[in-house]
Amino acid sequence: MSVLKEIQEALAVLSIPEKAEFFPRFFKTGTGEYGEGDLFLGVTVPDQRSVAKEYYSKTDLKELSKLLSSKYHEHRLTAVFILVLKFEKTKDPVAKEEVIAFYLDHLSFINNWDLVDSGCYKILGRYAFENRKEYLLKDLSESQDMWHKRIAVVGTMYYVKKGFFNLTKELVTRNLKHPHDLMHKANGWLLREIGNKNEAELITYLNQYYKEMPRTSLRYAIEKLDESMRQDYLKGRI
Repeated sequence: MSVLKEIQEALAVLSIPEKAEFFPRFFKTGTGEYGEGDLFLGVTVPDQRSVAKEYYSKTDLKELSKLLSSKYHEHRLTAVFILVLKFEKTKDPVAKEEVIAFYLDHLSFINNWDLVDSGCYKILGRYAFENRKEYLLKDLSESQDMWHKRIAVVGTMYYVKKGFFNLTKELVTRNLKHPHDLMHKANGWLLREIGNKNEAELITYLNQYYKEMPRTSLRYAIEKLDESMRQDYLKGRI
């Protein structure tokens, strides 16, 4: 039996019918919604991580390509988890370059918010930071594809964790008025992460932009601030 088949069968065994019924609603798979047409097995994220941990060293990128291009959401997310492990566990720069090339070649299958958020900053964001290749994220932020834009913004999480905020602020500002709520949430989330590291940086940014930010972005960004300050921003008193 191929490793790909083993992974698929391992996930099938872990399927929970109630989850398979719930996930399509949770991930908005209806007509015209952002996850339109996506299919689900009903496997929880912890179980997918366990499968990824068991198989990441046994599968090659050719097999992973088939898993990541699957019509089933859990196949694709497990592939992302495997790719993260491959990138994090190797010290071979050539292997890391291969993972990056693979990730960029398969962006069309990174097509829901959990698929984006589970891997982009751990793979592409880290690579861009460590190799000073910010253009990879900047280029994606200019794409017309919303998932590419979210990869770009969330990808800067690695920079934020290292105490570097300028790239995040640049890409958030570039997409501050994007029409989709999922970008509003991503922008607000990354601003909040800046505030977790350096509240003064967040406040300086908010004072310049908060009046033009979508309400969802603002609420996410100010979530951890003092309540009186939160109310001042929400009521436009600053």
